[in-house]
Formats: sequence, C-alpha cells, structure tokens
Amino acid sequence: MTTKHTKSITIQDLFDAGSHFGHPSRRWNPKMTKYIFTKRNGSHIIDLSKTLVKLEEALSFIEDVISNGGKCLFVGTKKHAQSIIKSSAERSDSYYINQRWLGGLMTNFKTIEKRLERLVELEESFAKGLVISQTKRESQKLDAERGRLNKFFSGIKEMSELPSVLFVVDIHRENIAVAEAKKLGIPVVGMVDTNSNPEEIEYPIPSNDDGLRSIQIITDLVTDSIISGQEISRKRQEDQLAEEAELERQEQEARNKAQAEASKRQTKKAEEKVEEKAPKAEEKVEEKAPKAEEKVEEKAPKAEEKVEEKAPKAEEKVEEKAPKAEEKVEEKAPKAEEKAKSKTKTSKKAKTDSSTKEEDSEK
Repeated sequence: MTTKHTKSITIQDLFDAGSHFGHPSRRWNPKMTKYIFTKRNGSHIIDLSKTLVKLEEALSFIEDVISNGGKCLFVGTKKHAQSIIKSSAERSDSYYINQRWLGGLMTNFKTIEKRLERLVELEESFAKGLVISQTKRESQKLDAERGRLNKFFSGIKEMSELPSVLFVVDIHRENIAVAEAKKLGIPVVGMVDTNSNPEEIEYPIPSNDDGLRSIQIITDLVTDSIISGQEISRKRQEDQLAEEAELERQEQEARNKAQAEASKRQTKKAEEKVEEKAPKAEEKVEEKAPKAEEKVEEKAPKAEEKVEEKAPKAEEKVEEKAPKAEEKVEEKAPKAEEKAKSKTKTSKKAKTDSSTKEEDSEK
C-alpha cells in the first residue's frame, strides 16, 4: 500500500503525540478490538500501525473528494479542539462547527439557511453603519442577535449547500452530526477512540481523540490533504481549459483548412468551366464569321444595285422639277410688278388727298 499522505509522519510521531492512548478498559467498545494493541494500567493501547493504514485511506479519500470540487465540514466541539478546528478549516478554506451542533443543521438545512442569511444581513448592516440610526436598545438587541448567530454559524455562513464530506474529531460526542450525515449519505472521516463504534462511519482513524497534540497532528494531516485536493482541482481545471482552448484552436484550423479547400475546389471548377466554354465560344465565333462575311458579300451588290437604280430616278426627278420651277417664277414675276405699280398709285393718291385737305383747312 502506498503511503503518499503519511510518508511525512511515522509511528514514532504518533506515539510522541500520544495518539496511542485509549480509554479505560471498562469504557471500551468491543467493536474496536481489532484496533487495540494491548491493555496497560487499566487502559487500552491503540495499535498505531493500523492507525497509519486507516489514516492513509482516509486522507486519500478526502483528497479525491476535494479534487472533484467537494467541500469538507470540520466538526469538533470539545473545548481543547475548538481553536484547532477553526484554524485548520480557515487554512484549508473549509467549513467548520466548533460550538454545539444544532439538531437538524444538515437534515433541515433550508431552515438553517434562513438563519445564515439573517446573519449575513446583520453583519452587512453593522458594516454599513445602518444600525447606528436606531435606538440604543434596538442596536443592543441586534448586536446580541448577531453574536448569538455568529457563535453557532460563523464557520458555515458561506455554506450554500451541504458538504461533500465530514471530518469529526470525536464521533462518540458528535453522534448527532454523524447520524445526520448517515441519513443524508454524506461520508464521514473521524477520529475513533476505544469507546466508539468504528462501524458508524466510513473512514475511521483509530487514535486518541482527547489529547490536544493527537488532535492537532491528525487534523493537520487532514488539512494538508484538503489543500492538496484543491491544488489538484485547480490544476485539473487549468488543464481542462487548456485542452478546450487547444481543441478550439484545432477545430478552427480544421474549419479554415476546409474553407480553403472548398474555395480551391470552387476556383478549380470555375476555371474548368471557363476552359470548357472557351473552345465552344471560339467555335461559335468561327462558325459565325464566314456566315457574316457571306451575308455582307450578299448585301453589298444588292446595295450597289439599289444605289444605281435610285441615282437615275433622282436625276430624272430633278430634271422634271427644274422647268416647272422656272415656269412658276416667270408666272409670278409680272404679277409682282403689277402689285408694285398698284401700290405706288395708291400711295400717290393718298398724298394728293392729304394735301387738298390741308389747303381746305387753311382757307
């Protein structure tokens, strides 16, 4: 079996942390027998070699879940475990519960979600200074409500959905959390002491769940596995984006190549059509050229004949019209002279009449 996650830790490290100490033999759970090494001074001693094996399994599972985009919820309400749980969860960007587990926190998450929204609303109001405008009593009341909600929900106020896995420090103490996870099908990784039933959870880690150093060393390993899973997830996403970009580039190249080939084929077809049409057009021109020449040759003598026929006729018409015109001129000449003479006579007569009138008037 590989020891990828536990290669940095040895049995001696677990021994120095006191992970081998179990509960007094009178408080033991018989289902923990396979993980007990011996009994000394009335207390059971845990087999740390088996602890390492189960720890490797648990850490591998957590890393796998987190690498697939899951989230872990740390649960540890013991007084000496509260600070460890909080710091480990914050370091790994996970959720945590280090105060009393409220019944229905996961099985009745829709109701809990409303309380989380209320907590976020109150914190935003205090941050923006909207509470200052209210009375002192109302401000104190809202501040007390915010403190109460923060006490129980500060570690999960950003939790919009149920976690993918739970890490529990003491499954005997956190039996409600374990029962809710089991009901919802959420896998649990937990520290299991000699007084607990390891069959209640999927990934038990047999170890002392009361000692501060034992809790610290196991929790640190779990946190490192979560961080490792997050890095794998980020790298996987980056690789996926790179693959998608590469596929897009290849598809674009294929499209461009196909378009270029299609345009080449179209150009080639057009050229072939032009080449096919060119000889036909030349043949038609060659066929039409002699016919046109024949037509011109046929029309040319006919035109000349028509011109020759029309020329004497035109000359005859001119010769016929010339004497008639001269006769008309000769007829019109004496008439014009007579008209001119009559006009002179009338003008003279008019002058004589006007002179006689002037003389009569003078008389």
